[in-house]
Amino acid sequence: MTRPDGGPKASRFLRATGQHAVIEPDTYTDGGFVLSIGGAEQSHVDLADPEDIFYEYLRRIGHIVDLAAPWGEPIRALHLGAGALTLARYIQATRPGSVQYAVELERELLDFVLERLPLPEGTDLHTIIGDARDALAALPADLRFDVVILDIFSGPEAPEHIACTAFYQEAAALLTERGVLIVNVGDEPGLTLVRSQVAALRRAMTDVAACAESGMFTGKYPGNIILAGTRKPWPPEWSAALTARGPHPAKVLAGVELDRLSD
Repeated sequence: MTRPDGGPKASRFLRATGQHAVIEPDTYTDGGFVLSIGGAEQSHVDLADPEDIFYEYLRRIGHIVDLAAPWGEPIRALHLGAGALTLARYIQATRPGSVQYAVELERELLDFVLERLPLPEGTDLHTIIGDARDALAALPADLRFDVVILDIFSGPEAPEHIACTAFYQEAAALLTERGVLIVNVGDEPGLTLVRSQVAALRRAMTDVAACAESGMFTGKYPGNIILAGTRKPWPPEWSAALTARGPHPAKVLAGVELDRLSD
């Protein structure tokens, strides 16, 4: 495994946002590194074991990917919002030979991550610099994905041209028949953004489910809720599997149970 070059901590100025990105070793994980942007932790990578996902919400996304496509079976994946490419590393580790695309608005961030935290050997990753919605239109017309993962929203001030039904319809058109559109929604108490995105995603997909730590659904706490849209009816066994796999306590809302989270 190639190790990050340079010292134990590195930073890079991001011109698009005027913030600094910092990568430094995780003191609690041997082989782990943390990416922070503007002083806030954004991603965690375990170079020694890419299958080990440290952040809770990313582990839930990984579980959905596992249900959508068996381990060992190469897939096509599209990541909208690259971060430290934690999930791209996970997919390569669990499904060698997968073809992946990653879209990132910040060129400096993507260059910084690839320089300091090299991808596993053999990773087939195509990087695109630009706006997530613009990138969809620029992809080859015949390209289809088994999973599309959107990890851009970090609060109620979500980009309007992305946090809408039209965008989800465009993303859904890129899915294979078994494909899943996975959206990480970071929100504040009251879950205003989550509610609007459940409604928007429901208008674009055949079925939608929400997965999170059970307390998140009370609307009392800030945090992350994972939405998953499918082109077929949501399989009830997926709800049982996601609840069992955790992190615990886990809860999945689908069907009529999800109505209370839809505007």
